[in-house]
Amino acid sequence: MNRRTFLLWTERALLATGLALGAWCAIVLVEARFTRSLAPVKVTMTLPGDAGENTTGRGAIARRPAPPVGSVVGKLEIPSLRLSTTVLEGTDDATLRRGSGHIEDTPFPGEHGNIGIAGHRDTVFRPLKHVKAGDAMTLTTADRTYRYEIVKTFIVNPEDVYVLDPTAEPTLTLVTCYPFEYIGHAPRRFIVQARLVDERAGGAGGSGG
Repeated sequence: MNRRTFLLWTERALLATGLALGAWCAIVLVEARFTRSLAPVKVTMTLPGDAGENTTGRGAIARRPAPPVGSVVGKLEIPSLRLSTTVLEGTDDATLRRGSGHIEDTPFPGEHGNIGIAGHRDTVFRPLKHVKAGDAMTLTTADRTYRYEIVKTFIVNPEDVYVLDPTAEPTLTLVTCYPFEYIGHAPRRFIVQARLVDERAGGAGGSGG
């Protein structure tokens, strides 16, 4: 194979790769746009003694089984960063490709404790590199809107799962990879924690009662 032929095939291979990547990006964007148009499901909580209860202690409020993986839990927004993402149930690859994901085994909006939401640093959570304490954040579900104030940001190792430990006050914790500009699998995690400051009836599904 002479140099001219080699360069020709290299050019064709690069063109094919570029077209394939462009098509993949288009599919991801269309899928994400479609996901944003979906309505959140309503996660129903139950009190001790109710049918189907799943309590964790005396007097505790527990939730029914989580909605199916990929279901829309709500919409997360940080206006100062122009960040808006659909929150889906689960953190598998397919789910995080469509939006951000509610971390399994953490509370749902409206429940006490520390809600965990994860997202990719190079897509939905990319604006987080500019976040700062004091920024406002809202989480809108099918029937309520929760308003948070960001308290702090910090960086941890992947094994530092204590950031998702239960909290005495309603807390929202965002998790993404770090550094933001790292090529490949980023070695650390960027954490954003916020406290609940207000909640009101009426969400993506209409006014609550």
